[in-house]
Amino acid sequence: MAKHWILKTEPGTYSFADLVKEKRARWDGVANPVALKHIRNMRTGDTVLIYHTGSAREAVGMATVTSDPYPDPNADDPKHVVVDLEAGKPLASPVPLATIKADPLFASHPLVRIGRLSVAPLSAAEWKRLLHHGGVR
Repeated sequence: MAKHWILKTEPGTYSFADLVKEKRARWDGVANPVALKHIRNMRTGDTVLIYHTGSAREAVGMATVTSDPYPDPNADDPKHVVVDLEAGKPLASPVPLATIKADPLFASHPLVRIGRLSVAPLSAAEWKRLLHHGGVR
């Protein structure tokens, strides 16, 4: 059964628009041990929401994991793993962090509690709620 994830990125470094333009990309550059643990739990077919950090602070688009985790070919540390993503559709309307924080469903979610964590799981209910907030029916 596919899982759901939220991946955070600084849009000035790599944005959802970049992923859409490239169609497919390796999701790399993650060094946090907890975030790497989450990447190790990703599987082909899992769904992802891309969240822009920095001044944007909003969920903006969807993607699909197209590979199981594998060692980052650009890292010297075998603990660093990556997955490949395929761009999906943008959300009809971005979901700002303020909206997420105001929703009681997310009170204990890492996106709200652990601001620096770049990869976090989403429950089926959280996934559905974010899509609803984003205008995806």
